[in-house]
Amino acid sequence: QVQLAESGGGLVQAGDSLRLSCTGSGRTLTPFAMGWFRQAPGKEREFVASISWGGDSTYYADAVKGRFTVSRDNAKNEVYLQTNNLIPEDTAVYYCATGPFASAAGMANMRGGLDFWGKGTLVTVSS
Repeated sequence: QVQLAESGGGLVQAGDSLRLSCTGSGRTLTPFAMGWFRQAPGKEREFVASISWGGDSTYYADAVKGRFTVSRDNAKNEVYLQTNNLIPEDTAVYYCATGPFASAAGMANMRGGLDFWGKGTLVTVSS
């Protein structure tokens, strides 16, 4: 029984930044790797970033490397995605996800095992 809730999305202009948050409830997220995914209109859901259970390993999609940063605060049962220098191509619904057998590396390779998903938060970037 893990529930995830994303927040922090909104309407911004190109070059702006947003800090997305994912808060877990029900049970602690501490043992789980966490991932961020997004789905843009007309596209399949894609991997964005992931972080290992201890925060020592992170992975990023090529499209966001150097602009996005994933982090976590296990004491607060939260994971974050700092999105800097946003571009219109970043427009999408952003989801956080996890699973008891999912790894950060596996998420980067679009492997399965993600049993828990949030409802998403919408990021819209205008040019």
